[in-house]
Amino acid sequence: MKKQQLLITGIGFILVIVLFFFTKTVPAASAAKKVINPATDNATIQFSDILAEAKKKITIQQNDRLAGLENAVTRGNVKEDKIHIYHQLARFWGDSARMFIPYIYYTAEAAKLENSEKSLTFAAQQMVNRLLVVSDATMQNWLATHAKVLLDKAIEINPNNDSSKISLGACYMFGNISTNPMQGILTVREIAQKTPNNLYAQLVLGLGGKKSGQYDKAAEHFLIIIKQQPENIDAILNAAECYELMNNKPEAIKWYTTAKKLITNNADAIKEIDKRINELK
Repeated sequence: MKKQQLLITGIGFILVIVLFFFTKTVPAASAAKKVINPATDNATIQFSDILAEAKKKITIQQNDRLAGLENAVTRGNVKEDKIHIYHQLARFWGDSARMFIPYIYYTAEAAKLENSEKSLTFAAQQMVNRLLVVSDATMQNWLATHAKVLLDKAIEINPNNDSSKISLGACYMFGNISTNPMQGILTVREIAQKTPNNLYAQLVLGLGGKKSGQYDKAAEHFLIIIKQQPENIDAILNAAECYELMNNKPEAIKWYTTAKKLITNNADAIKEIDKRINELK
């Protein structure tokens, strides 16, 4: 399977991860202190505030273990030692505490020190995957801002990596990190025109069109994905919603029904789809 196909598959599953793996314990962005980003005049959040909220949700024993790791970072002077400790911190927040933002923050810090394309794109892609499914504007900005730093470094190492360029475009399109989001759209569009079967580019353009209210264009991108991946539930549901928003009830019902047939182990999702189908009839 090609890299961009793996990316889109991962993004399709990220919503499930968000809902069932991290949702209960991730501190809400609204709970963290917000400040104004002078570049965009938007509220942003600080990791120190996210971390403070996260620490309130773990046990005393976990806090003690965490303090030891944090002190080790402060004492560490050798780059390799810091990388190792950052990975330990990432595993703590990902495996033990099950909180995504602290996990990805320390994963990113390790990647910056390692400065390899593999580590930089791994951390950045997880941030972008989350960026594409969260709705809180301040969290979108936080994710996009940090992912951009990683992607800039990765593209400097390998300027020919289209997936990195698409992810960077997504940061501009969905993260509100610039007053000119078109610079992100144009890059992704150029890649999609050059390589129409780049499904990652089609997904980002589809989500971008949906966000901007261009539902007909968005649906076209999702249908390109579905043609190549007929069981891609993420693309199918997005297409169905676009048709619903266009008031094209027959097409919306068609794609919601298709999605329902593919969902076998989520009663709540099936119930919600049935509700939408009945409302459209």
